[in-house]
Amino acid sequence: MYRIYEVEDKVRVPPEKQGMSLTESVKKAIAEKMEGSLDPALGVVLAVTDVQNIGEGRIFAGDAGVHYHSKFKILTYKPELQELVQGEVVDNAEFGAFIRIGPLDGLVHISQIMDDFVSYDNKNSVFLGKQTKRSLKEGDMVRGRVIAVSWGEQNKIGLTMRQNRLGAIQWIEEDKRKKK
Repeated sequence: MYRIYEVEDKVRVPPEKQGMSLTESVKKAIAEKMEGSLDPALGVVLAVTDVQNIGEGRIFAGDAGVHYHSKFKILTYKPELQELVQGEVVDNAEFGAFIRIGPLDGLVHISQIMDDFVSYDNKNSVFLGKQTKRSLKEGDMVRGRVIAVSWGEQNKIGLTMRQNRLGAIQWIEEDKRKKK
């Protein structure tokens, strides 16, 4: 889920950014420090959206940068359990499909791809359903549900596509047409 958080932190503005306006230099320094980082409580920091308050700058001996206590807003993404997500299949492996959901990749284990016996075609990197004849390949757009989130040495996001109205978008559209 995407969220905007209001954060207070000390920001060091290096000398090369001190020729810009104060707000611009602080915003760029925050962006360099935080964008792309992962905080298990907040998620992945995507962007600094606004700098609201900048305190008085401090200079410390031996450091040419100026340190400001600042209040700012950041845009983050953190997947939540049971959240519906949509993304693109970016890689298929024997054990499952990797789905790009926003700035992160989630894994749909082979057992969670569809309600059918699923086989993996190693030569073409495609999953095939035995009875449904449905396939899942790289580049397919899919809808899934987050069933596991683990932050640690290896960040993991587990997804399922076995529930109603989940799976490859083409499968969902096909099911809609059949019902009409």
